[in-house]
Amino acid sequence: MRVEGPVKPGLRMECADERRLVLLQGATPVLFARQRVNHHGVHYGRTGRYVSPMAPLRAERARAFAEFATPGTEEWTSRWAAHAETELRTATEGPLHTGEWRLGPRTRGWFVDGNWPKLLAHDPDRGHLTWFGYGDPVEDARDLLPLRALSPVEAPRVRAYRRQYREGVLPPVFAWWISGLNSPVVLDGHDRLTAALAEGGRPEVLVLSRAVDADWVARYAARPIRGYEEQVAALDGTSGAGLLISFESRRLAENLRAITESPDATWAWPFPGGAPAWDAAAAAHVPGWAPDADR
Repeated sequence: MRVEGPVKPGLRMECADERRLVLLQGATPVLFARQRVNHHGVHYGRTGRYVSPMAPLRAERARAFAEFATPGTEEWTSRWAAHAETELRTATEGPLHTGEWRLGPRTRGWFVDGNWPKLLAHDPDRGHLTWFGYGDPVEDARDLLPLRALSPVEAPRVRAYRRQYREGVLPPVFAWWISGLNSPVVLDGHDRLTAALAEGGRPEVLVLSRAVDADWVARYAARPIRGYEEQVAALDGTSGAGLLISFESRRLAENLRAITESPDATWAWPFPGGAPAWDAAAAAHVPGWAPDADR
């Protein structure tokens, strides 16, 4: 989707020297983060002040969308993506800003099935996300970062969503890919996330990200296209060439789709006052949080 404005969104990342990041909603910090010096992960501290930029979902809408198309299908996903687009375009404190965006499922295996239970069991307000796992605690390998603490599994709203999950009509979780965290964050659907996990399942997740431009696609598509052309030329005239070329064509299509759907880098704006101001803000909003900047 093409977005014409604003230039600077209400929900945005700001940054300062030495890998300091902060997610602001309006003037309110909702998440502080500091990348590790070895780029193996990121320390984070939530402030507990995040508010979804989308209106609460009613059960009637969830059931209507499930009647329109089978949950999990492309038609159902497209209907929910269109709903989220409308909500985010009109949000005053959402992440959209001028440029090209994508909103849809991450189809290329970002979410590791074994990491979902860790999210429900280990979701501290002050924690660490490992990117590669080199000697880090196993519970730090999580693929999605909530922006507020997850509700108890027996909370009234979670119980209502658990019923929707059992009925097969639970709406998706909407997330936003932030490249500086190397992770999507939950934009909307914290209680739906909890409900699906509490039922022993996995939520449907639609991820918002900036879209890569045509030049980037052309540059990274050149190599697999060249490899495909060479492979087809080598197969020409050989026994069973048609079947093998068909296989190579499908593989090329998958590779090109992955390139086209790759998320672009998330924009960040300078944090006013730089590192000293960031340190003071972190101390005020996440008191006692002391990320190991040298680890």
